Amino acid sequence: MTGKIRFGATLAPSVSAKKWRERVTALEDSPFDVLLVNDHLSGLRYAPMVALAAAAQLTDRIRLGVLVLANDYRHPAVLAKEAATLDLLSGGRLELGMGAGWMRSDYDSAGIAFDSPRVRLARLREGVQIVREAWKAGPSDFTGEFYTATGLDHAPLPLQDGGPPLLLGGGGPQMLRFAAREGDIVNVTTRTASNGRGVAPDDVGLEPLLRKLELVHDAAKEADREVEISVGIRAVAIDDRLSEVHPTLGNHVDAMRPTPFIMEGSVESVAEKILLWHELHNVSYFVLANDSDVEKMIPVVQRVKEQNR
Repeated sequence: MTGKIRFGATLAPSVSAKKWRERVTALEDSPFDVLLVNDHLSGLRYAPMVALAAAAQLTDRIRLGVLVLANDYRHPAVLAKEAATLDLLSGGRLELGMGAGWMRSDYDSAGIAFDSPRVRLARLREGVQIVREAWKAGPSDFTGEFYTATGLDHAPLPLQDGGPPLLLGGGGPQMLRFAAREGDIVNVTTRTASNGRGVAPDDVGLEPLLRKLELVHDAAKEADREVEISVGIRAVAIDDRLSEVHPTLGNHVDAMRPTPFIMEGSVESVAEKILLWHELHNVSYFVLANDSDVEKMIPVVQRVKEQNR
């Protein structure tokens, strides 16, 4: 097993600055370890880096992350600059999440070409290289198929040595192998349908997840690296019936019940499930997809941490 078990929560945006401040400070005072936002262009959404900068000013302890930034929405040289600044001004608390992009409706509404998964992943590979290079002292150059950067010198550097931990997330085998080789944290999720809308129907349930975890472990071992593995908790029911579920679960709730994507039962049984996934599969970072589940999960988080000292 690698490291201690950590918990994150993705905070949903609000039209009220007061409510956002209240939720940020409540999470700071909770046993959760990481405050995250997501990155979408459609609907009620915050600009991720701006929201995290605001959260940094309201907190001192909790770490700050994005699950995940779509590489196609911003140039990686600009992202590297923003991330270095945020890491410095937050006291070294940033964990930068990057992905190849997946939500077709975002691309369509913004007029961004929704290229094939192969092209989007190739572009992400270059984006990660540019970000890593920009976090090093002195100027650097990069010339690739998609990006060219000359004389990058992004002082001041991030506060964390080598830059913020890089979270790479995805559900396909190529993305997961890349994440295990290049990321510090690998977020294992379901694969998106080929049309960019919803979950691929052949990628739900326990067996697909176990195959992905084995793939990540093998790829990290081949690269002689240790990575932290994270999963998203998309539905929670503590001593209650499961009601609200994440939209990505669709009609797959029953198939997902054995996985960590759904947590239901007593405080004790949910805590035991988390501890077992850590012990058997080395999953050590659990992220709530819905911040409405934070309060009901606090006793679970406390119990897990008591047993995972």
